[in-house]
Amino acid sequence: MEIKRYPTYFRGKLMPWAKGVVVKGAKGFVFLSGTTGIDPESPDIKLHEEGASSYRVLEGAEAQTTLCLEQIKSGLEELGSSLDNIVKMICYVVGSPDFPDGVGNSPTWLAARKAMNEFFQEHCPDMCFNQNPPNIDLIGIAGLGRKDMLIEIAVTAALPD
Repeated sequence: MEIKRYPTYFRGKLMPWAKGVVVKGAKGFVFLSGTTGIDPESPDIKLHEEGASSYRVLEGAEAQTTLCLEQIKSGLEELGSSLDNIVKMICYVVGSPDFPDGVGNSPTWLAARKAMNEFFQEHCPDMCFNQNPPNIDLIGIAGLGRKDMLIEIAVTAALPD
């Protein structure tokens, strides 16, 4: 399988997302649902049909982002892929309703981006924003499923042959 990421440049500067990704020879794709910063050690996680849950969301965008990426890594490996095979990320970032300085300049995204770079530096250096990142859609939203949630990340990855 071959994955080729094409970088984006603006005025000669490398941007922190790919222009496009071409995948050749994959046997399929993995589409992971969005992951959030729900603490897996929460004492009382209930299914929807069991009633309201009292799970805990980690505090802060950096902690939530790191947990999201750990869950993504685990999910991809469980389904036969890996971080190296990510071809698309969608990041939903909670912020003020109008994002006065844009989503890319919001404190939540800046903290999440820092956490992503640190995580990728440790687990998959080619994915760092200054290297060869995948396509990334950054979407600013007013809220997620719980009021404490600040970020949700969904990914698509290729399945190696």
